[in-house]
Amino acid sequence: MPRRQRGSVMALLAVAMLALVAMAALALDGGHLLVNKTRLQNAVDAAALSGAKTLSQVQGSAEAARLAREAAMDTFTRNANATGNGELAAALAADSGFVVITQSASVYGPFSVAGPVAGSPRYVRVSVPDYPLTGILWGVLSLFGGGAVDKAVAAIATAGPSPTSPCDLAPVMVCGDTGAGQHDPANGLYWGFRLGDLEVLKTAKNNTSDIGPGNFQLLDFGSGGSTVREQLAGGGTLCPEIGNNVATKPGNTAGPSVQGLNTRFGDYSGGGLSETDFPPDLVVDYNKLSNGNPALEPNLDTNQINYLGSGGGVVSSDAHGNLSTAGGTALFDYNDWKSRTATCVDNPSAAGCRNGGVFERRMLKIVVGRCSGTDGGTASVPVLGFGCFFVLQPMDQQGGSAWLLGQFIQECEGDDLPGPNPATESGPQIIQLYKTYIDDSRTPSSDS
Repeated sequence: MPRRQRGSVMALLAVAMLALVAMAALALDGGHLLVNKTRLQNAVDAAALSGAKTLSQVQGSAEAARLAREAAMDTFTRNANATGNGELAAALAADSGFVVITQSASVYGPFSVAGPVAGSPRYVRVSVPDYPLTGILWGVLSLFGGGAVDKAVAAIATAGPSPTSPCDLAPVMVCGDTGAGQHDPANGLYWGFRLGDLEVLKTAKNNTSDIGPGNFQLLDFGSGGSTVREQLAGGGTLCPEIGNNVATKPGNTAGPSVQGLNTRFGDYSGGGLSETDFPPDLVVDYNKLSNGNPALEPNLDTNQINYLGSGGGVVSSDAHGNLSTAGGTALFDYNDWKSRTATCVDNPSAAGCRNGGVFERRMLKIVVGRCSGTDGGTASVPVLGFGCFFVLQPMDQQGGSAWLLGQFIQECEGDDLPGPNPATESGPQIIQLYKTYIDDSRTPSSDS
């Protein structure tokens, strides 16, 4: 009957309008949620990476936890203040506890604001548990949900070191010990090397290496002396992996080796290398004689390093990597360099910090090879792994006598691609993001 159907169109229109408004709310507020969730996740990711990077640079310093927190917070703030992030900047300014930064010695935790209770912090976690957002048509969606619901997003990120096969390799090699029990990283033993061990990384004229006659521990990464010069300066591009073979390079190549390596100490005499392309380290101090010459010299007959200065004698390392002479004279070593580097990272203008210096230029990433069976000349050597060596002093060329002396360090900064596992091995490490775990049962967070 016509009279009974009057008003039905209005009812249908009212329902349709409500559905249209709900769809508009879903599009506008849902899009707003997704955009701000992405922006927030990018900000916490960048902050966690920045904090973990800083932590690796100042590891061992009493101020490590503070410096990592400050770096993470600074990076987050810069992202919040970037163009288009006005809402995030306003939320950050309105809430002093908006960002939570914690640290741990393990990627699985426990994480705390002050850093781990035991051990050195290595992993940084940055989280924003509640980022309230402005509602556009949010109230309409809340009606469908049965009541008022806050419009907010959250994000969390965890970053820390992971082993990597480096590309910025120096073209030198040391021979690893493949004997039983000589590779036990959990107990600080890496193919026969322990923290602080002194090693001749390149022998000199009239000396022989374990590779065989005519070899001076150089690798063939390209075309002759110019490649050796550039790659000892830090221009390596080859990325061999464990299990690959590398070719040795016969010949001393003393001049190019000295010219390349010494750029790490700010010496650019000869070779045409510039400070712009190959800056020095943040800290260029080393043990030197009164005339300024390097004070350490190898005795390859005894496989020992001698100190030529006052109170000299054979140099030895304790279990923590501290170097001293037989007479008890303490020497400038990796630990001194690391402490000074942490100061320079915190305050680049501090005394002893090289202007324009770059972190870890004195750390060489080199091949640890399986040298057994080589007999001189050009040889193909399997890669056991990659070692980190702190360069103790510049190379001093006297005729063909140009030694490269290093101190074995368990970890250093690497490049190339990260792996899926946290750092448990010695060698080059790269900072990467990890899945965040929210409890000791390794339950993954849905916000990372």
